[in-house]
Formats: sequence, structure tokens, C-alpha cells
Amino acid sequence: MEEVDLKKFPAAPGVYLMKGGQGEVLYVGKAKNLRNRLRSYFSSQGDGRPHIRFLLKRVAAVETIVTDTEKEALILENTLIKQHRPRYNITLRDDKTYLSLRLDPAEEFPTLQLVRKVVRDGARYFGPYSSAAAVRATLKEIFRIFPLRRHPLEACRRRSRPCLYFQLGQCSGPCHGAISPEDYGQMVAGALALLSGRESEVMTLLRQRMAEAAGRLAYEEAARCRDQIRAIEQTIERQKVVEAGAGDQDVVGLFRQGGEVEVALLCVREGKLIDRRSFVLEWRLAEEELLSSFLQQFYGREVFIPDRLLLPLLPEDAPALAEWLTESKGRKVEILAPRRGVRRSLVEMAARNAEESFRERGSRQEAREGVLRDISERLQLHRLPRRMECFDISNVQGRFSVGSMAVLIDGEADKSAYRHYRIRTVSGSDDYAALYEVLRRRLRRGLQEQSLPDFILIDGGKGQLGVLQAVLEELRLADRIDAAGIAKSRVVANVRGKAVERSEERFFLPGRKNPVILPQGSPALFMLQGLRDEAHRFAITRHRKLRRRSTLTSVLEEIPGIGPRRRQALLRHFGSVKQIQAAGLEDLRAMPGLPAELAERIFYALHGSQTSE
Repeated sequence: MEEVDLKKFPAAPGVYLMKGGQGEVLYVGKAKNLRNRLRSYFSSQGDGRPHIRFLLKRVAAVETIVTDTEKEALILENTLIKQHRPRYNITLRDDKTYLSLRLDPAEEFPTLQLVRKVVRDGARYFGPYSSAAAVRATLKEIFRIFPLRRHPLEACRRRSRPCLYFQLGQCSGPCHGAISPEDYGQMVAGALALLSGRESEVMTLLRQRMAEAAGRLAYEEAARCRDQIRAIEQTIERQKVVEAGAGDQDVVGLFRQGGEVEVALLCVREGKLIDRRSFVLEWRLAEEELLSSFLQQFYGREVFIPDRLLLPLLPEDAPALAEWLTESKGRKVEILAPRRGVRRSLVEMAARNAEESFRERGSRQEAREGVLRDISERLQLHRLPRRMECFDISNVQGRFSVGSMAVLIDGEADKSAYRHYRIRTVSGSDDYAALYEVLRRRLRRGLQEQSLPDFILIDGGKGQLGVLQAVLEELRLADRIDAAGIAKSRVVANVRGKAVERSEERFFLPGRKNPVILPQGSPALFMLQGLRDEAHRFAITRHRKLRRRSTLTSVLEEIPGIGPRRRQALLRHFGSVKQIQAAGLEDLRAMPGLPAELAERIFYALHGSQTSE
């Protein structure tokens, strides 16, 4: 890059984009003072960090966007990073998924739902929880102690009698008047207190109700309270209380070694440590910049925002981050870097967790490296398959054809890189033509974005592998990308023609007549089978969604009085076909311009299959 005239850059808050020779965005950053920040990169003394020198060798141009405030710069930076996915910004790959429990107190009879998105809709959210199995077990115990309703209210009310959960004693039956709104409200309050970690408050309340019921000679009610108390005592996990202030807080710890950083995030809810998450980041930024970028990416998603963040150090833009989080949460969020006391101990504990996670991941990484080397040797690959992609096509009699791509990076699934492909140019059931279209679209885009796999695995035999080879030859990528096809095991008759035997999984390679058979139970076979199964699962999931959407659209088309304009109005109002199906009768009646009679017709047409037994 030619010498930069720093005077031309504004001394104002904003965002800067460093671009390469082809106009691609290499790095996006923000600054309170753009001129001062860019001076730190391009001054004669230089930045000093090795990765920055490496970046600057590739920078051909710098563009700036001025904002009014530092918070606006932070939001814009986050948006541009999501849009361009620059190579030199951190990429947040979480090792776990997110589940939360949601309860909307505005509902007639509130209940608990499992959700993956936390939105500002007036509902109460608990979590997030990293383990789906653990949160479902927790939910099961809560329903046993406090039998809240289990199904949508409108669907239950259309039944002639309460659901099976009511008969099992795991639902209080509010849809059929089996419990008063007041008593149901007490159960909701108990469930909320239990999820908030206030077990003693719930126990006290239940003991009072048990004594009152016994005094009124209402022995059945007293027995229910007694059973609830025993259930809480047996099922609530005893945790060490963290005396670091009330409310919810997330604690961040860092551990750095070599060119990698491990970030541990401890979730403390109502004084109790409920979860730990780990993230691995490449070391390309100063600690302050890296921590700020991590917080922006993590809380920029639809996750729960706590009342307080405890960090090992305060980034320069901490006030802007706190303002942004406060605005997102709807109430004040503090960002602190404690130097002493219990809160400092929490940060140190998070740092120890980050170090331990790094060491655990290191041992797993060494094992995965061994598996990748084994795959490379057995399948005669020209390079270590660090990025592996597998493609699959799914359709039923040529309808709703969809392609899928599953991705492994260094042996681990990267679900953020998974992609669906709606088949555009092929009609009917021609899997070869559909596969050709999907592969060509993927690889042409990969050439443009300079993001290509090391190895492509095709779900199929010689025919599918031939399609892949044709695309690689057409795009002149045969020397850059290794290829193989995995054919499912065959069921064949034995020599006597009576019993059947299952053959091994077969791997077909370019230029080789006979397939390669990997040892049964080997880690290499397990990894490749898992990649193939993921691509198949991902394709089937999308295919089923398209079929359900088409079925619902067909139902709407058959309802008298629902024409194209009305269908478009319904989609605009509810946002999606799924939301129309989930809408209650009152939601449909409340839609502007939709007559009440037509709302009822739509509702019963969509839910007619769920009528009374």
C-alpha cells in the first residue's frame, strides 16, 4: 500500500474498513477518533503486533464511515462484520447451543416453553442453558412439582376432555376449568421463584399453604403441598451460592497460549453458577480489542443479557458497550473489571476455567489431528482435510428438491457454515443434475470469496463422484480440492442365498476402480460417516419444512374467501406461514381487515385435525 496521508481521515468517531487489492474487506474496526486509531497502524513506529504487519501488507485501501457517537460506531461495526465476515476479525465459534425457558405472564394461563431466541416481548426468560437434555430434565421436574399446562390453550379447549398429562397428574387442566385462575397463578409464582433460585421462598410458601389446608381439613390439598415440598427437596441441585451481588451476571475469563485465546464465560443467575461456555479465538487483536469484539458478537445474537458483566480488564469502548447492552436489554447493564473481593475471585475462577478448557481442547485437537492424518493416508488425499464438506440431495418424486452442505473444520462440525440450496434449474427427479447445480454454485462462490474446502465428500457412489469430478475440472479445481464418494452399505445374500449380510461402507476415489474400505469402528470411518449423516439430516430437515409450508399454502388456497391478495396480507401481518399456523383464533380476529367469520374459517381449516377425541 502507498504511503497513507493521515490528515485526510476525520478526527471523529466512526468505522474503518481495510480492503485488499480485489476490493475485499480484510478488517473492520471502530474508533472514538478515526485519525488517531489509523495513526497507530500507519505511523513510522508501526503498530508492533506481528499479525498487524501481516495484515498491512495486504491492505490496498482504507475507507471510513463517520458516526455521531461511539455507540453508533459500535453498532455499525457489528453490522459490517456480519455482512462482510472479514478474514482478520475474530470469528466466534461457540462449542454449545443455547436454550432458554420462556414464560409470558400476559397469557391467560402462562406456561413454560423451550426457546432458542430471547426477544424483548414482555415475557420472562431463564437461562441460557447449554445442554438440551439438562434443561428438558429440569422442565420435567418443574412440571411435576407445579403442573402447568402443557399444550396450546385453544387446542386443549377444543378437546372433549383434558389431555393425558392431566390424567397423569402432570397438568392442572386450566383449559377445562379444573383449577381456578388464582390457584394457577400461585403455581406460576412458585415455578418462577424456583427457576430464579429462590427455593427457600417456595418452601416457606408451600409449608404455609399446607398448614392452612390442614387447618381447613382440606387434606387432599395439604397432601399435594407436602408432595411438592418433598419433590423440591429431592430434585433441586444444591449449589454453592456466589456472594457477589444480586441479579444475573456473566463472568468472562481469558487464557492465551501461542496464537490462540480461550474465552470462558460463566453464567451466574440469582447468585448461582448455572453454566460454563468456552470459545476458541485466533490471536489477532490486542486483548482489549479482542474482548470488545467478543462481547459484541456474543451479545449481538439473540441471547440473554445479564444485569452485570465482570471482565478481566475494561476495553476502551466499555461505556459504549454498556450503553448498547442497556438499550438492548431495556434496563441498566453494568460492565466492571473488579480488582479485589468476591467479584475478582469470580473473574479468576473464569480464567482458570478458560485454561482448563484450553488444555482439554488441546488433547481433543491432538486426537482429531491423528484422525485427519489417517483419513488423508487411507483415502490418498494430497493434503490434510482441515475443511471437509459433504453434499446431499433430497426430494420426493422430483418435488421440493433441496441440496445441503455440512461442514467439518479440523474435525468438528461448524454449523454456522452449513448451507441449504433450493434447486433452481432442474425439474423432476434428476439427482445428478441437481448435484451438479449445487456443487457449481458452491465452488464458484468459493472462488469469488477465496473460501474453498480441502476435501469434498459426496453422498453416493461412482455416478455422484463423476459429477463432482466434472465440476472440479470445469472450474480448474481438481488440483486444489480432494474428492471421494461414500456409498451406503449394501444388503446382500450369502453364498447359500438364504441369510442376508450387510457389506461395509465403501469409499470411491477418482481414478481408482475398486472402493476403499475403512476398518469398522475406526475413528476415521466414524468421522466421515458422521459428516455424511449430518448432510443427509440437514437436507431432510429443509425438505420437510418446504413440504409443510406447501401443504399449509394449499390449505389456505382451498378456503373460500382467501385469494392471492388475502394470502399476501396474512403473510405480511404474521410474518411467515409458520406464524399463521401458530396463531390463535383471537390473533386472527385481531388482524385488521380480516372479517371475524373468515378468521374462524381459517382457524378451523388449519386446526381441524386437532378437534375433540
